[in-house]
Amino acid sequence: MNKKQQLTIVTIITLLRAPLVLLFLAGAIINYYKPSTTLFFISFILLIMSAVTDFFDGYYARKWKVITNFGQHADPLMDKLLVVTAYPLITVLAALNGEINHSICLLVLTIFMIARDQWVTFLRSIGSIYSISGAAHWTGKVRTAFNFPLACLIFYFEAAPENIQFFPAIIIYVGEAIAIAINILSIFAYTMRYKPAIDKSLEIIEK
Repeated sequence: MNKKQQLTIVTIITLLRAPLVLLFLAGAIINYYKPSTTLFFISFILLIMSAVTDFFDGYYARKWKVITNFGQHADPLMDKLLVVTAYPLITVLAALNGEINHSICLLVLTIFMIARDQWVTFLRSIGSIYSISGAAHWTGKVRTAFNFPLACLIFYFEAAPENIQFFPAIIIYVGEAIAIAINILSIFAYTMRYKPAIDKSLEIIEK
């Protein structure tokens, strides 16, 4: 394959996250109203597929050396779509299942995730003015690598039929606590990375 073909494959994998996560959302909602083990597993597999595209697009972009500015910005955009789809959904499912305390914990986690994404987007926009790379920081990669599988586990925990439940609740709760800590770490790391750009942006513009 030539570079153009390789870039096309990587771009398709990145953008594929959007339809996969939206199909997951539709399937999960339908499954709530009309429970079906088959539909649950279809929705669950769609969420897993959406999550793993994040690994494969990054892996092949680096392997084939087809990293682009478009990819560096499209990838976090697709990540945000997964977060704002999966985590609010599982928060609602926890509440509907009568797990109020758990739903509140998920709400806090979801707010942290969305706030972190908005803050990083803001920092990248400021950084672009001063030619600071928008590439992901390692804490962002760790965050994604942890939060996406966690979303799959929580969805399974909240939506799977009782006869195939096997995740102890403590694993889910510990995972959510770690996720909050990772998000806080990522907020701090990105803020430090873009601090020079923030400082420059605070300078008064002469008119």
